[in-house]
Amino acid sequence: MGRDRVQKILARAGIASRRGAEELIRQGRVTVNGRPARIGDKADAAVDSIKVDGKRVRAPATHLYLLLNKPKGYLTTRDDPQGRPTVFDLVPRSLRRRLFPVGRLDYDSEGLLLLTDDGELAQRLSHPRHGCAKTYAVKVKGEPDATALGRLRRGIVLDGKRTLPARIEPLKVTGRRAARHNTWWKVVLREGRTRQIREMFHRVGHPVQRLRRTAIGPVTDARLASGASRALETDEIERLAGGRA
Repeated sequence: MGRDRVQKILARAGIASRRGAEELIRQGRVTVNGRPARIGDKADAAVDSIKVDGKRVRAPATHLYLLLNKPKGYLTTRDDPQGRPTVFDLVPRSLRRRLFPVGRLDYDSEGLLLLTDDGELAQRLSHPRHGCAKTYAVKVKGEPDATALGRLRRGIVLDGKRTLPARIEPLKVTGRRAARHNTWWKVVLREGRTRQIREMFHRVGHPVQRLRRTAIGPVTDARLASGASRALETDEIERLAGGRA
């Protein structure tokens, strides 16, 4: 396999994402041949003894890739101090310790979520520069006018940083009274900041009432039931890895 950066080896082994692996190294929890690892160190997983919290790291022969249709009312985390349900409650028990989510959907959001032990792919899909678009169906209160839509499409400053340009297209209008109607929008983002879509529409005066992710790059599945999951097909994995959105 040859020598590679330790954080990349950990990501490939499904220990954590690349960023998460770097944090483990900073915390002093990773050793290579008995010595604490440092960011940038290289090793050969086939030769060197790489350990996290004293446990030897062995890369899996194959990776797991699950597509989950997250229902509303589940957290995208492994554990919750308040005891609320998490997406891992929807995954077969035998797989829970091995998988981690790629990106997040907040508690009140629903839709497609990828779970994997492939840290390298997780890093690629999570970073804006690789351009993996996520598509959402968003129901908002009222109907944004052309000025508001222009702001959303160009990008809005959130927490001191402007969001990347977004693709926003109308889907449908609901409600009988024009003054009280709600509208559905197709929103395509190439970044995933915390509660980004909700904050964007809130800034233009149209609070989000429902949010559902319908596609991750080229991967979609309108027939996957809420709360259900399935393994990705080989061609879906290849298209994700190739960055074709």
